[in-house]
Amino acid sequence: MSNSKLGRGFDSLIPKNFDSSILVADEERIKKIPVDLLQANPEQPRVHFDDKALGELAASIEQHGILQPLVITPNGEKFYIITGERRWRAAKLAGIKTIPAVVRTTAQLERLELALVENVQRVNLSPLEQAASIQYLHEQFSLDFATIGVRLGKASATIQNTARLLHLPELAQQALRNKTISEGHARCILSLKDEKGQLQLLQLIIKNAWSVRQAERYVIAHKKGGASTATAQKRVATTSPQTEKLTQILKTPVTLKRTAKGGKLEISFKNETELKRIINILAKK
Repeated sequence: MSNSKLGRGFDSLIPKNFDSSILVADEERIKKIPVDLLQANPEQPRVHFDDKALGELAASIEQHGILQPLVITPNGEKFYIITGERRWRAAKLAGIKTIPAVVRTTAQLERLELALVENVQRVNLSPLEQAASIQYLHEQFSLDFATIGVRLGKASATIQNTARLLHLPELAQQALRNKTISEGHARCILSLKDEKGQLQLLQLIIKNAWSVRQAERYVIAHKKGGASTATAQKRVATTSPQTEKLTQILKTPVTLKRTAKGGKLEISFKNETELKRIINILAKK
């Protein structure tokens, strides 16, 4: 018997209109749910939806349909939306009657959420992997950063700052993955608002092997009075590992100014009380 005959014989065992989705576990099966049976999750942290963006999404849905199914959970005779509220709102604008969705029970969602929380707590996760997991918990489970912080035993600000790493330019994300820069460097980069400035700082950190403290000084100088990149770099050049150590000891900025014969150290203070505190520290040394 030839291979071609065997192929035709094998194909004849499976009907061409066979619905392969019946082989998928029920909790993973995509179902068509009437839009009127769906409800916004009251715990959804996102409360504002841009009307213009919704209109654009509605137009896309009219043309292409909903490409990614929603995740929903039963709530009486209706369903709460766990992920995809924006798609649901846009679909209603587009006049769509049914929406593709995966139905998960509360128990299934709790197990998945617990697994994600445990995943974030793993010590071997990179900063970007932690950020992706936190963002998934935030978006897919409608958890605000304060709640995620409680579950992870971390401050809300820490959680939010970690999630922000996903907003780094791709080159900076790659440098963080490769450990060319640290998470502290990455946060300094994020403190600059425009991508051009962020990439300039990334290059300077790598080129000059700047510490996080030096990167912070660059950002402060860059923001202060709209300082140019050159001026900001000059400001960073007044620091060194030694001045950084003194800054930590005295808890106030210490800078270095070199001259043709040596140089001088400058210790900053805000008021007379701080000056006395610094003098007392130096006197004890």
